[in-house]
Amino acid sequence: MIRSQKILPAFSTMREFERFLESDYEVGIFLELHVSQLKHAAQMAKDRGKKMIYHVDLIQGLKSDEHATEYICQEYKPFGLISTKSNVIRKAKQKGVLSIQRMFLIDSHALEKSYQLVERTKPDYIEIMPGVVPWMLTEIKQKLGIGIFAGGLIRTAEDVEIALQAGAEAITTSDAELWHQFAGSEN
Repeated sequence: MIRSQKILPAFSTMREFERFLESDYEVGIFLELHVSQLKHAAQMAKDRGKKMIYHVDLIQGLKSDEHATEYICQEYKPFGLISTKSNVIRKAKQKGVLSIQRMFLIDSHALEKSYQLVERTKPDYIEIMPGVVPWMLTEIKQKLGIGIFAGGLIRTAEDVEIALQAGAEAITTSDAELWHQFAGSEN
């Protein structure tokens, strides 16, 4: 599980990934990636002692389903997988990989559907998007009893602190400035 790292750097390019590799952070999230880059990225991370979480829905060249999930788990042994899809979450759990269900806060109807989905899949964590609605972070954590990550539209150190105080265990962010601001406070 992720307990000591409050910022989870997220990245979509190899250049951003390389910045993560140079950082003190142990766990990072690869958002957008082409299937042809998976092997190289996984090896680079392994060589640096980094743990990778891949957003399965955003891997170009792979359908985000249980077959792709099984392939990723067997071939690249990720630390975790993020998805909005229940079949991906179930397969990740079956393979012993950290499962993170992404939940979008759109409206009350979508929230209720998300609650039902999470009740069925029982992921290890929920990533709530956007993560700048602190009272919703608190409500969701209390209702579901599952650890939450806050991501999306978190732009300032104050946003990070508010989300953490509201119950988020970690913040997922592609904002490299926030990575640097919180790097010294990790662990």
